[in-house]
Amino acid sequence: MPLIIGLLLAVGTVLAGAYLWINRASSSAAAGPQEQVIIATNTAYAGTCPVIVARENGYFAHEGILAVLQPQSSGKAAMASVLQGQANLGTVADIPVMFEALNNRPVSVIATIFKTEKDHGIVGRKDRGIATIASLKGKRIGVTQITSGHFALDALLNRQKLSPSDITMHNYKPEELSAALEQGEVDAIATWQPYLDASFNKLGSNGVIFYGEDVYTSLYAVAGMRDYVAGHPQTMQKVLRALIQGARFCSEVPDSARELVAGMTKNDASILKTAWPSYQFNIALDQGLLLALEDEARWAIKNKLTSKTEIPNYLNYIYLDGLEAVMPTAVTLIH
Repeated sequence: MPLIIGLLLAVGTVLAGAYLWINRASSSAAAGPQEQVIIATNTAYAGTCPVIVARENGYFAHEGILAVLQPQSSGKAAMASVLQGQANLGTVADIPVMFEALNNRPVSVIATIFKTEKDHGIVGRKDRGIATIASLKGKRIGVTQITSGHFALDALLNRQKLSPSDITMHNYKPEELSAALEQGEVDAIATWQPYLDASFNKLGSNGVIFYGEDVYTSLYAVAGMRDYVAGHPQTMQKVLRALIQGARFCSEVPDSARELVAGMTKNDASILKTAWPSYQFNIALDQGLLLALEDEARWAIKNKLTSKTEIPNYLNYIYLDGLEAVMPTAVTLIH
């Protein structure tokens, strides 16, 4: 057993050393002027690992990109920053992209970077009579509306044959949900990591948690305004090449990746380790993205979260040229 552990440590050291060598080579190759790209990103979310690693390990710099990370508390906020012209690109879940397309705003997804099933859920208070998801009926639920947390909540309710009208929904910013639950302003909250487990841990023995696995698969993407994305094809290719390296590092050197993410998110790397095996860091554009956007649009229309009544052609909101140029095998959606 000691021999096996030693071999595993040796392999990990070699991998980490190889990436550090790439980082040093990247830094030396990045001499000269760099193009600034402002990326609005939820720095409290592990799904941003490819972005954080690409900057911290010098992959952006190697491509001639000066990546400026603009901290945001959610993908929805990151998307708003892009729409307002405060950032060039943003990391965003599929739900905000779905709504922007419904509203005819010209956004473009250049790739998805992260996917997981066990990242959303509900935390409830036992002293408010919450023991199962079905017991949420008639309760006050805190959620960040028009986000993936909102969609996951409705999906979990639907599994129990409950509708949004069976609860009282209260809108909070993601970072406000835990306090609202702890102080008793609401009986339960629907959110995502790291807020999900953190809120549960704060309640201690009074808390109960329900994960959204098998109900909602979270897709995290990088998106920008269509004019900017289409007008900077070389920039998009550089960004994507850096993200591909970042995603590989997140998958292949998880211990080092978690340390980098923990440093940015101010979270304990050991906490991240528990959920990490369920995370899929991969740069792609696949059919699942289109199907998810269409399914979510039907949800938004049915629940009158939009005044629109027709599902748009979401293919028009995906930029294919960049990823097809740098890694064509990663583009598998039908077009």
